[in-house]
Amino acid sequence: MRLHHVQVACPPGGEDEARRFYRDGLALTEVEKPVDLRARGGAWFRGGGAEIHVGVEDPFVPARKAHPALLLDDVTALERMAERLQGLGFEVDWSQRGTFPGYQRFHTADVHGNRVEVLG
Repeated sequence: MRLHHVQVACPPGGEDEARRFYRDGLALTEVEKPVDLRARGGAWFRGGGAEIHVGVEDPFVPARKAHPALLLDDVTALERMAERLQGLGFEVDWSQRGTFPGYQRFHTADVHGNRVEVLG
């Protein structure tokens, strides 16, 4: 068994802001949704074996504890991603950096407040 995707939510009309975080910040590639699902809104992203689906919810409530955790190849890639996110105006929290044995990590949140963890 392996994980196919993780879904997070955004408010109606929040797709373009989500793209700025997932595509521009996390450097995931947006993939086309199947025709039958496009009317629901949202956006899908993929990269490095990870897939994140951003679905539209109304009413919307961000996931502040539950989160996708993305694994990068090394700490250098982790630091570059943190810099890219900060350059786009996203907060990067390194306070948990040494608390996960074998990894360095940071937490961030997408533009809608959904928590995301990145490890390297």
